[in-house]
Amino acid sequence: MERVAVIGSSMTQFGQRDGWILDLLAEAGLACLGDAGVDAADVEHLYVSNMASGEFEGQTGIMNALAQDIDATPAYTQRIDQTSSSGGAGIYAAWQSVASGASDMTLLVGGEKMTHRTTGESTDVIASLTHPVEYKQGVTLPSFAGLTARHYLERFDAPRESLGKVAVKNHANGVHNPHAQFQKEVDLETVLESPIVADPLRLYDFCPITDGSAALMLCPESVAQEYTDEYAVITGIDGATDTHVVHEREDPTIMGGVVESGEGAYEMSGRGPDDIDVAELHDMFTILEFLQMEGLGFAEHGEAWKLVEEGETERDGELPINTSGGLKSKGHPLGASGVAQGVEIYEQLVGEAGDRQVEAEVGLCCNVGGFGNCVITTIMEAAQ
Repeated sequence: MERVAVIGSSMTQFGQRDGWILDLLAEAGLACLGDAGVDAADVEHLYVSNMASGEFEGQTGIMNALAQDIDATPAYTQRIDQTSSSGGAGIYAAWQSVASGASDMTLLVGGEKMTHRTTGESTDVIASLTHPVEYKQGVTLPSFAGLTARHYLERFDAPRESLGKVAVKNHANGVHNPHAQFQKEVDLETVLESPIVADPLRLYDFCPITDGSAALMLCPESVAQEYTDEYAVITGIDGATDTHVVHEREDPTIMGGVVESGEGAYEMSGRGPDDIDVAELHDMFTILEFLQMEGLGFAEHGEAWKLVEEGETERDGELPINTSGGLKSKGHPLGASGVAQGVEIYEQLVGEAGDRQVEAEVGLCCNVGGFGNCVITTIMEAAQ
């Protein structure tokens, strides 16, 4: 099996966009073709990561329509839906298409159009990914986050300020991302005094509702070398699921899907937590950054908050996390988020991250569906 390379990327402006889902997908897809220097006619597989174009926009068949819009017919197309981890699942599917030998050029585009719906309508669509019994009782992802955050803070004697510092850090990183939804810093006082959403979490502990799209171009490493000397290689990738009913988990502070997918990605790559130079984690809520840091082995159980307090996850720290601004600042267009994580890691590894650039040879991204219901972890390395 030949190694799978990433040779191009793109990301639209995230935020409130006028275009519809196909407009956003085409914008990212065409930009990625241009970045990779690949003709649309050479694309053999086209994957579209998207959670809910039907629910949000009444639009289905978006993968076929996109192939026509960017002149990529007769490429094989497929829509990848794995709720809010659809983007990571798209990376996994695109990797499989190349690693299996089925495709020598695979374009992955992820996107979502959400802001034209009210906050209540969007929240209801997202909440539909919970178990039907939980959904019937009005349970939402923010409520899970609030309950877990309260339990974590009390159990591990963590200061409330440590969660606020995750938001402060990620907003500071987002300032340097020209495609981020929020390109402004916030101070700790603003975070801690913002309106309560699900106690103890407040408004600035949550990511926004977002429109946007992102794309990656994947091919065998031997093909990559025909296009560029600057590329990244996916050396490890794995996916896993946890209980769909969250309260059935033995420990709500352990995300089993993160642990399992992380271990699989580490084993495939021959790497471990200490080898990772930069990471993109799914900070839909600030507490998730702690849980993923611990599940991936970056911190001991119950001690991620200490690394945040010590500045270890800052852009100039030992392990920069969410240099893109994360979902918190960059935005969270469901199907695009996991792809955008991959875009950030790829750009860091090839030295194209601009003012966000850190020294990195090995990067990791972790994309979470629901409250850890499904997870994909990907490890990339700079070409040697």
